[in-house]
Amino acid sequence: MLIIAGSLRVEPATRDAYLSDCGPVIARARATAGCLDFLLAADPLEPDRIHVYERWESAEQLAAFRGSGPDDVQEAAILDADVQRYLIASVEAP
Repeated sequence: MLIIAGSLRVEPATRDAYLSDCGPVIARARATAGCLDFLLAADPLEPDRIHVYERWESAEQLAAFRGSGPDDVQEAAILDADVQRYLIASVEAP
């Protein structure tokens, strides 16, 4: 299993529009084979921060979904990104 997690930074005034534009991407990801979870969410304290959280069954399924990545408009809106890929060997109940 893979987890993609981290955050993006965008202009505070454009964050809500950015997230709204991501709705179709989120829906498409969740409908993709191998996607266990996919979420982009506004940070409640930092007006420029968007949390990224994804879980995938395999790297191949993630790559098939990802394709060329964000479109040009989304890419241009991202001021900074700190997103990492985590390879998970086992999963246990908390």
